[in-house]
Amino acid sequence: MSRVGLEGQVAVVTGAARGVGELLARKLSARGATVALVGLEEEALKAATERLHGEGGYWYADVTDHEAMSRVAREVKERFGKVDIVVANAGVATGGPFADSDPVAWRRVIEVNLIGSAVTARAFLPVLTESRGYLLQVASLAAMTPAPMMTAYCASKSGVEAYAHSLRAEVGYQGVRVGVAYLSWTDTDMVRGADQDDVMRELRKRLPWPSNKTYPLGPAVDRIADGIERRSAHVYGQWWLRGMQGVRGYLPALIGTVGQREMRRYASRLQGMRSGLVGAGGAADEAERATERN
Repeated sequence: MSRVGLEGQVAVVTGAARGVGELLARKLSARGATVALVGLEEEALKAATERLHGEGGYWYADVTDHEAMSRVAREVKERFGKVDIVVANAGVATGGPFADSDPVAWRRVIEVNLIGSAVTARAFLPVLTESRGYLLQVASLAAMTPAPMMTAYCASKSGVEAYAHSLRAEVGYQGVRVGVAYLSWTDTDMVRGADQDDVMRELRKRLPWPSNKTYPLGPAVDRIADGIERRSAHVYGQWWLRGMQGVRGYLPALIGTVGQREMRRYASRLQGMRSGLVGAGGAADEAERATERN
């Protein structure tokens, strides 16, 4: 597929204060794009913007807030004249047994990952239609295969995958392309946060190769940037994820069988597992909601 050069393009990246979003913003900037960073961690966003290779800016906003995201869309267009690319990357995660999970944290994963992605698209679709642009929805290996102790995250990523495929069919005739990006375990604050729990870390190590590895962030983000240049319908952060598409129909039954065995193995160690949001991004989200309540 031919590439669309990023020189002169305007890209918006949500969840851009750290991890995939922060590095992707820098990679797109290095390829010539003007980048608008969106997220909750204002100081981290400011620092990330200063590391860009060219023009850019940052916007403090919660992706689940439609009024805030509509304001961001309006202000980005006013400042840079257009929007060509939107990457819906913002996400949080929680882990642990569903029965003992924090219902507030569980709901928040759905709100940020799924509802927040829809709010982002709703806010930016008018300007993407004007530019005949590209929306990339960041999903996960979790969209392809279920995993015990990741109920909220798997549900949210399966949801954004289905939603993005549906949206592609709706807006394609208007010239807007929609893609879905898939990532396996990648070296981010979110994954490192999940690994702080011994059971979650050990369970992940017992997954079959190559899904039991943590992959470096840089090559995965390079693949995403390449996919953006191609306006790809599917983008794979790790090479082997493409092959998962052909076998994903068999995975629920397999995981159901193997997962029961593994859960029985760890049953005595599941009590007292932390059930809140994981990683620095999760901590920032929880702090933001605490501020709102006060």
